[in-house]
Amino acid sequence: MLKEFQEFIAKGNVMDLAVGVIIGGAFGLIVKSLTDDVIMPIVGALFGGFDFSDYFIPLSSAVTASTLDAAREQGAVLAYGNFITVALNFLILAWIIFLMIKAVNNLRRKEEEKPAAPAAPPADVQLLTEIRDLLKK
Repeated sequence: MLKEFQEFIAKGNVMDLAVGVIIGGAFGLIVKSLTDDVIMPIVGALFGGFDFSDYFIPLSSAVTASTLDAAREQGAVLAYGNFITVALNFLILAWIIFLMIKAVNNLRRKEEEKPAAPAAPPADVQLLTEIRDLLKK
């Protein structure tokens, strides 16, 4: 069983998946930073300076805080602003992946459209062609 497991792990697909998950995790952090540090402040400035991440509805009368972190310590809250931020992260990530796939597909199409170089004629045909050209002269 250990040998089967080693063969399974050594297969290219498993390694490709592992690399994809690791790169995907790092890419997710980049998108999160892009959303939290670049896009959301601009959106907040456009809509009057508010920050989506602190938008919540208290589900308990004990919640009196004005920030989400403090409100969560006081009791249950419905953090819809945080959901908006996460949904925006997803949309940005999906758009970027779409653009990457589109670029790869365009590159593949360009390579497929390139005409193949004509194959060299066999030696006997080439020799006969040269003889014909000499006879014409």
